[in-house]
Amino acid sequence: MKKTVFSLIMTAVALCGCAADSNKLHVKTDLKNVGDTLIVITNGNTQQRLTFTGKEGKFEFDVELNEVTTCYIVEPGALRGERAAWLTIPAIPGEEITIVGDANVRYDVGGSKFYQQYHEADIVMEKVQNEQNEFATKVSKMVEDGVPEDSVMKIYQEGMEPLQKKFTQTILDFIKAHPDYEASAAIIRQLPDPDTMKEAVALLSPAVRDGRTKPLYQTILDQVEARQKAEEEAAKKQAAGVEAPDFTLNDINGKPLSLSSLRGKHVILDFWGSWCGWCIKGFPDMKEYYKKYAGKFEILGIDCNDPEDKWKEAVKKYELPWLHVYNPRDSKVLEDYGIQGFPTKIIVGPDGKIVKTIVGEDPAFYTLLDELFK
Repeated sequence: MKKTVFSLIMTAVALCGCAADSNKLHVKTDLKNVGDTLIVITNGNTQQRLTFTGKEGKFEFDVELNEVTTCYIVEPGALRGERAAWLTIPAIPGEEITIVGDANVRYDVGGSKFYQQYHEADIVMEKVQNEQNEFATKVSKMVEDGVPEDSVMKIYQEGMEPLQKKFTQTILDFIKAHPDYEASAAIIRQLPDPDTMKEAVALLSPAVRDGRTKPLYQTILDQVEARQKAEEEAAKKQAAGVEAPDFTLNDINGKPLSLSSLRGKHVILDFWGSWCGWCIKGFPDMKEYYKKYAGKFEILGIDCNDPEDKWKEAVKKYELPWLHVYNPRDSKVLEDYGIQGFPTKIIVGPDGKIVKTIVGEDPAFYTLLDELFK
């Protein structure tokens, strides 16, 4: 198992499942670059955090499991944000897994039949992941060498897209060739969208499709479909021409401020938080454009998921000159606007209708401001 950004992102998902005859996963490791303590975190309906000790990377322990889930095996430093070992594995009650290799570079899994199958699938996927990593490294080098951001992004998109398609096809081909492998159900979660996941599910034999490892694909499929539905609903709420829902929240001085009080001018609703790195990164450009088109539009910053004192500190620290309101956790504003990510900027016209919604710190936002106000 190659330790990659791709594999960690795609497998770091909480999975719940069904009961098994045995409720223990037996784990044996022989790993380089780990200390004498490992912490095991299990997700699912019954979350737990366990601590185990070993020597020179050799550990042997049992993890109590009441369901099929995901296990995170980490060094203590990883939980403090330090660079430390972080392994992610599907955890199956009644099975045994061996993990051998370098925790920071590459490791292989083995053990009982399920994990032998999982290793076989992982080796096949690893070949494409290596190509993805090599390409990502090449692109990173271009950034370091000062290649313009727009050019790098274009190269990345054009180069990574076929590799992602190749990765998807590799998974589908493996499942088609091994429909009776329980591990085939485990790798479906790495596919990019619900339709492709359903295509993969159809390739499974009936025994695997409805067997004990069904939760390894069904839970994530349910989550992806729910997220897709939420995104579709958000797109409707944020579409151009939709009446922007009115709201009243307290401003930086504790006085009520309603969106409707700003009717008659363009208003940019900026959903942000002091914890959001991309939100903070965008402030210099926002301040520049706020000054560039002074009087032509207003910005209403809507703080999200911050304690009130942190919000006020951030407004002062970054010297944000526009209007601000605090959005408490029991507010319905995020739901009314279908906010799915941060920052989200929604431009509202003088008539109170949405002009455009832009999610993330996107240069297209500033291009749009130039088009509107030049």
